[in-house]
Amino acid sequence: MPRTKKKNTKGGQHGTVQPFSDEDASIETLSHCSSFSDTTSVADDGGEASEDAAQEDFQYKLKGFIDSTVDKSAKTRQGALDGLKAAMATRILYEFISERRMTITDSIERCLKKGKGEEQRAAASLACLLCIQLGSGIESEEVLKTLKPIFKNILADGSANIQARQAVATSLGLCTLVAEDDILDVYATMECFENLFTRSYAKADGTCPTISPQTSQLHVNALLSWALLLTICTASQLKDILHKHLAKLQRLLESDDVNMRIAAGETIALLFELARDIDSEFAFDDWDQLCDKLTALATDCNKHRAKTDKRKQRSVFRDVLKAVEEGDFQSETIRFGTERMTIDSWVRKRTYDAFREFVGSGMNYHLQANEFIRDVFELGPPMLVDSATMKAMKISRFERHLHNAAAFKARTKARSKFRDKRVDVGEF
Repeated sequence: MPRTKKKNTKGGQHGTVQPFSDEDASIETLSHCSSFSDTTSVADDGGEASEDAAQEDFQYKLKGFIDSTVDKSAKTRQGALDGLKAAMATRILYEFISERRMTITDSIERCLKKGKGEEQRAAASLACLLCIQLGSGIESEEVLKTLKPIFKNILADGSANIQARQAVATSLGLCTLVAEDDILDVYATMECFENLFTRSYAKADGTCPTISPQTSQLHVNALLSWALLLTICTASQLKDILHKHLAKLQRLLESDDVNMRIAAGETIALLFELARDIDSEFAFDDWDQLCDKLTALATDCNKHRAKTDKRKQRSVFRDVLKAVEEGDFQSETIRFGTERMTIDSWVRKRTYDAFREFVGSGMNYHLQANEFIRDVFELGPPMLVDSATMKAMKISRFERHLHNAAAFKARTKARSKFRDKRVDVGEF
């Protein structure tokens, strides 16, 4: 991260590595096992296994995954990559990974070059998780330096597997955010993304280019990665981007792909937020035309579009319209452990969504323990909470059931009242 990066910011506290569960497969079946649970400790049926023994067992399995990434069987390599991904997404493994960083990087490079489809996709995601674990510093920079040329070759190769290109478009964006030290290299990577998503721009006559759904998803991923890197651009570069792209991004709002329309809308809202940070009196020449398009999408009722697409689109574009017209953002609170974080801007939302896409259900754990991610969201050093406090925070399954039942009942009553107020139009 060129703007705020601190050298040698580690991926997390260098504590003990905690295993996932007591139901992991043996080393003979490692290539087929990637479904780790989110439990924080392992104990055998009699509760006799010590923490040290469990840690050694866990590390043994991780070493097995690493060894299996060079297996002759594509299925075994795929399973090993998935296993490493699951581990890195749900645990802090800085010390273990740091010692084997070059080996893991070489395995990812080999899978990207020689693998096919799903294997390349898994390798690209693993590269991103590796950078998240290592944090912002020399180690992650070396990982990106090795893999970036391969990423860019896959992106530019129209004959490459489309799923691999989609994954690379997403991974390269976050890897650049985490590990890139030179802002000029950030701009060069953004140009690679521009070369992709601009192909979805509507033509001058208003017609949309004919693009397959999978290619459209590639362009969506490229646009979202481009938007992510906007958050670390300098003010002078942002002014150039606003002049070059803001008016043209409106053309993506006419896309037949609902995901592209939504990505374009959120990117426009992000650009307006960044522009107003630079100049509170920022004015856009095509303001009225843009607001008309956003209003139409926020109230879209075209019958040829699926109901779920229309519902999702209307919800997003109501927020986008508020952002453009009023500079407003619908804030959201994220709770994790004893802490909470507020998503109060489009910049923070894009950043949070990017990290969550890779760590998934492990996001709350990383918000608690990953020093780099906590630094990105300005959460300070990780808080130390003893086991007694954590146990006191937990509620029983019965209490949780009662709470959910009460919430369901209240929601049902509220919806019933709303339904009663509706008028059936067309019945006389």
